[in-house]
Amino acid sequence: MRIFVTGASGFIGTAVVPELINNGHEVLGLARSPEKAETLKALGAEVQLGTLADLDVLRNAAASTDGVIHLAFDHDVAFGGDYAGASKTDLAAIEAFGSVLEGSDRPLVIASGVAGASPDRPLNENDRPEPMMPRVTNADVTLQLAEKGVRSCVLRLAPTVHGEGDEGFIHTLAAVAKTKGVAGYVDDGTNRWSAVHRFDAARLFRLAAESAPAGSVVHGIAERGIPTREIAHNFGKHLGIPTESIDRDNAMNHFGWIGGFFGAEASADNDITKQLLAWQPTEVGLLADLDLGHYYDAIG
Repeated sequence: MRIFVTGASGFIGTAVVPELINNGHEVLGLARSPEKAETLKALGAEVQLGTLADLDVLRNAAASTDGVIHLAFDHDVAFGGDYAGASKTDLAAIEAFGSVLEGSDRPLVIASGVAGASPDRPLNENDRPEPMMPRVTNADVTLQLAEKGVRSCVLRLAPTVHGEGDEGFIHTLAAVAKTKGVAGYVDDGTNRWSAVHRFDAARLFRLAAESAPAGSVVHGIAERGIPTREIAHNFGKHLGIPTESIDRDNAMNHFGWIGGFFGAEASADNDITKQLLAWQPTEVGLLADLDLGHYYDAIG
């Protein structure tokens, strides 16, 4: 297949692109700048310059390919205080893809998350997360495209998609720990975060584009739930600082914007996904990845 990939030059995208190419597919990648375009060319992809706001560009790219993997999300806008605005742009992109793919049985695979998991048990693929964020609604819109002849799939990622080069949640939390001089966790730190290595996630995106049924939900989850206290203890061990509980009322003040996320439950299961797509995670786990040291090298 020839697959259009948004977010192709990002942390996950730069794993997805070679995964697709190495398995016989062609990639057309969306790039926001000439610099990002060079990154994609080096990976062997064709380039489409544009952004998620360029809806005509998105429609034309989708029309010229055999399917879409939608990874991009404007995190700068979202974490700059306008999550609703970033989600609105994301929804418009999904609707643009749907309008082109309608009636074709071509795949549309979007990245989503497991925010809103219950503390009672890990979220499974048949559960719907609480609609605490607009992206949950965007995932619903994607699934509804199955009724219009789109082979739509929502791939829910763990909050920690980890690996060398990660500048996301774990990188941010490690940097906070170093700056504050304490490796903190929220309350008793028993809330759990699921995790997946970027290479395992990339393989799952490929499998979903190849064969996920219309209207399916799959989980990019390798480890179902790591207590956040264990993550903080790893920070403390490697940075040589104490590990301490941070009261929930003080979490945002201590951690910044990520405090609300780090205190949330985000455990999830993967049994249905493994059966549906014959996916088996093989990469190193989060704590072992942290022990390799590249996260701590990155924060100096």
